[in-house]
Amino acid sequence: MIITLRSSTMSASTRVRLLRGSGLLLLLLGIVHLVATPHIAALIRHSVSQGAADNLIPPMLLNHILVGLLLLPLGFLTFYAAPHSARWAQVIVRTTALTVATLPLTLLALMGVRYFDAPLFVVGFLLVVAASVTLLLAAFTRPRPNGSAETA
Repeated sequence: MIITLRSSTMSASTRVRLLRGSGLLLLLLGIVHLVATPHIAALIRHSVSQGAADNLIPPMLLNHILVGLLLLPLGFLTFYAAPHSARWAQVIVRTTALTVATLPLTLLALMGVRYFDAPLFVVGFLLVVAASVTLLLAAFTRPRPNGSAETA
């Protein structure tokens, strides 16, 4: 798949728009992650005993807040690197693309589909899938030589 994408080209402006859109999707995913955190804490509190909730909520909060906050700079860096064709920018967008591309399959493998009745889970999953597809497409597609991507 990567070999096929590498040999493909698209206009530089389309590539930048896709990468910037992916960066925005990652930022939005970070926000959704943070917004979902108190809902998950409430779900835990109402689903288990007080003692179990006292043990489960702190690691969940740590995990959800940490991941949500880390998605914000990941999205920003992708957005920032989008118009640049320098090596550092390609490393950022390609590393991000490959990392994010592992998330949908990993989520399905580890969690299955039992959480797809939770609206925030569905929104988060769809954001991950959309970001994965657009990132892979844009990160491993070369801009056409007559494109206008910045080179610095």
